[in-house]
Parts: sequence; structure tokens; C-alpha cells
Amino acid sequence: MYNPKSPSSKDPLNKTMDDEEQLQRLPTISEAMEEIKAIGKISGPTAISSLLLYSRAMISMLFLGYLGELELAGGSLAIGVANITGYSVISGLAMGMEPICGQAYGAKQWKLLGLTLQRTVLLLLSASIPISFMWANMKAILLWCGQDQEISLVAHVFIVFSIPDLFFLSLLHPLRVYLRTQSITLPVTYCSAISVLLHVPLNFLLVVYLKLGVAGVAIAMVWTNLNVFLLISLFVYFSGVYKDSWVTPSTDCLRGWSSLLALALPTCASVCLEWWWYELMILLCGLLVNPKATIASMGILIQTTALVYCFPSALSVGVSTRVGNELGANRPGKARISMIVSVFCAVAIGLSAMLFTTLMRHQWGKFFTSDAEILELTSVALPIVGLCELGNCPQTTGCGVLRGTARPTIGANINLGSFYLVGMPVAILMGFVIELGFAGLWLGLLAAQATCALLMLLVLYRTDWMVQVERAKVLTQTTTNSNKHQTPLPISSKQHDQYAKADLEGIMSINDDIVKSASNEKDPLLSNSLSTDTEH
Repeated sequence: MYNPKSPSSKDPLNKTMDDEEQLQRLPTISEAMEEIKAIGKISGPTAISSLLLYSRAMISMLFLGYLGELELAGGSLAIGVANITGYSVISGLAMGMEPICGQAYGAKQWKLLGLTLQRTVLLLLSASIPISFMWANMKAILLWCGQDQEISLVAHVFIVFSIPDLFFLSLLHPLRVYLRTQSITLPVTYCSAISVLLHVPLNFLLVVYLKLGVAGVAIAMVWTNLNVFLLISLFVYFSGVYKDSWVTPSTDCLRGWSSLLALALPTCASVCLEWWWYELMILLCGLLVNPKATIASMGILIQTTALVYCFPSALSVGVSTRVGNELGANRPGKARISMIVSVFCAVAIGLSAMLFTTLMRHQWGKFFTSDAEILELTSVALPIVGLCELGNCPQTTGCGVLRGTARPTIGANINLGSFYLVGMPVAILMGFVIELGFAGLWLGLLAAQATCALLMLLVLYRTDWMVQVERAKVLTQTTTNSNKHQTPLPISSKQHDQYAKADLEGIMSINDDIVKSASNEKDPLLSNSLSTDTEH
């Protein structure tokens, strides 16, 4: 059975606070090793799941290539457009439930887990409807943007048959977060592995045997996501993991959305800003000399960064869960230790990625093409990509910490400033004004990642963990009275007893004032001075 149990807390009221000394020192070796194991239990299976999904995307690209050059171009365009207009939005909105579920799990407020799951599913399904209408008119949109007519037609077919994927992902993404915030990750990995194994025969059936062409590739991708959702749902039902957090669906889940939206919208913005950057880079490549070679090389490098990203992304969701759980359990010192350990792990991953891309710069491109010009461009840019990953890994991990502390707006602001106010001007300057070409565009990304990492680390360094644990109390607090005895931030630790025991009535009647105060974020980068009682 996988019934949720709050980690390492024997006090049902979670009244024990970390002592001041733990909030100021570095973790001991034993504490660091213990935290690495705790994060690894979440991040390890998550990384494997990400690699499996990456392989699924590669399988789909291979079958598009099997169909022909036009189908490959149209399918690739459709996937890029789908990422920008749909998948990034759904993924970003779903991540907004992480801090609520993580902190609710740590605070043993099981019903809040189930209620947040229902609300997030409704939010994503609602967002999928306008996206579906846009996808249904994709041919006209692409032609209006000046794309080739034949490629646009193929892309239109692919993306129209991908519309059901939006609704399946609206169910799948929240379910994954729901399990992950309870440190249940291995079953998700097993379900993903089974579904990816079925993805190859599905493509053979639809593309080769039934000769459905591009539509067959799209249907196979949708079918695979449906398989993942069905398998995970079967696990949730038969394992009984849902029992403690089950809330009977009712109109009550239509109330109290402010906390979810206050976290989901900035999280979505943060995800989209980073995803969209790479698509803009491809557009800029089209303005360089020999755009075919530069776009092809950019495609190889983006696939490479997507592969490497599986690891810091998994670390990010692991630390988000750990930080959220510990804050919800009233242990700010352990949340801080989790942050420190994860940052060191992120630096290690970044160094490994930099070493890999530097040593493999002359060989890596040969796995994708034999074109000499593309190989030359790829080999020149790969060391820069490695340096980018040295910044990307810590900043991705930092975003996870911010999600765990329910401060996604800060992450969105950092991404906006770093990628679009620093990175984009540097890319244009280096690529077109100084005429460094393709390498100049990647130097722009390097500037963005370096800026993002530095700002993220500064925010983490200046985090007051005592304030964060008080914010966690307010975010997850419930009372048996309806909207009458809510207390805005900050609240004293002595008041924790009255909020510790959650019941369904209280959860469903969270006051909007509480929500606003809980989601209120003080951006350390905008404050003039540190509070005198800030703990580092």
C-alpha cells in the first residue's frame, strides 16, 4: 500500500521547530547524505521517466523521417508549435499545484491534496478548450505567418490529430504531481516504461501497416499518453494511495481557486518563457547565412539540451517536493538543508554536462547527420552549450526550490529578465552585429543562463526560512469555521495548534484574503535591505 505518511515527523501537530543553529550552519556529511538519498528517491525515478519520454519523442521523429522529408519538416514544425502554444502551458499550469500539495502533505492535510488535484484537472481542461480551437485552425495561422503551404498542411494534420493529447495531459500531469509530492515515483516510471515499449508497435501499426502517415504518428503519441494515464490510474486505485486524500467530486471544488491560480499562473509563465526562448532561437537561425545548416544544427543542439535537461529537471522536482514537505511539516532547517544539498548536486550535474559536451563535440553530431557544415557548426557550439548547462542546472534547481516555497513569481521575473532583457539582446548583438553568427546566438543563451543562475542563487541565499515556514502554515491552514477565523501573514508559531487538524469543511472554505496573503511574495531582488532577523 502507498498510503501517504508525512516524512520523519512523529508529532501529529508538527509543533517542533528547527533550532536556530540548524538554520545558520552548513549541513553535516551525514545530513547531506541523508538528504541526497531522500531527493534521489524522488529524482532518480523521475529522471528515468523523463528519459523514457525523451526516447518516445525520438521514436516519433524516426517514423516522421521514415515517411519522408516533407513529413519530417511538417511534423517538426507542428511539434514546435504545439510546444509553444499548448504543451508548455499545460505543463506550467500543472506545476502550480506542487507547492500546495507538497506543503499539504508535510502538514498531513490529506484532503487538501485531493481537492487541489480536482481543481488542477478542471483548470487544465478549461485551458485546453481555447488551445484546441487554435490548433484546429493551425493551417490558416501558419500560412498567415508566412510558412510554406505544403509544410503547413502537413503540420495542420499532425496538430489536429494531437488535440486529444491536450485533454489526456490535463489528467496525466496533475496525477503525476499528486503522486510525486507524496514521494511516490517508481510506479510512474514503471507505467512510463510499459507505455514507451508499446509506442514502437503502435507506430508500426498506425504508420506502416495502416498507412495513416503523419496522422498515425500523432495518434501514436496521443495513445501512448493515454496508456500512461490509464496505467497510473489503475495503480492509484488498486494501491489505495488515494484513500486518505479522497474528496467526493462536487461543486465545492469550484470554490477557493485563488491560491491555485496565484501559483499556477506565474509557474506557467516561468516555464513558457524558457521554452519559448529556444523556438525564438530557431527563428533567428533562419536569418543567418545558410539557414538550412544553422537550423539543422540548432535542432541537434536543442535535442542535446533536452536530453541533458532530464537530469536537472528531475532534481528540480525532487527538491521542490522535499522543500514543500519540510516546510509543511514545520521544519525550516531541513528545508534549508535540502536547498543547499540540491544546489551542490546541480553544480555537479552541470560540470558533468560541460565535460560531456566538450569531449564529445567532434563526435556527437555524427549521431544525427553526416553533413560537414552542420557538423562544423555543432562542434563549435557544443562547448558553449556545456557552459550554458553549468548555469542551467543550478537555475533549474533554484526554480524547484522556489516552487517548493510557493514563490513562483520570483522565478518568472528572473526568467523574463535573464532570457529576454539580457540573453536576447546579447544573442542579436553577438550573432548579427559582431557577426559571430551561429556561435553568437549560443553566447546569448550563455549570458541568459549565467544571469539567471546568479540571480537565482542570490534569492536562495537571502531566503528567510522562518518566514517561509509561516507562509506554509497560512497556505495550508484550515479551520472548522467558515471564513471567520482566518489569520493573514505573518502568524506566530504559537497559533499552529489551531490549524494543525484539517477537515474537509475548512479546506473547502479557504478565504480569499488568506489565499492572497499566502501567495504574496517578497522579492529579495527588489527589497532595499535585508531584514535584521533574516536567516541564511
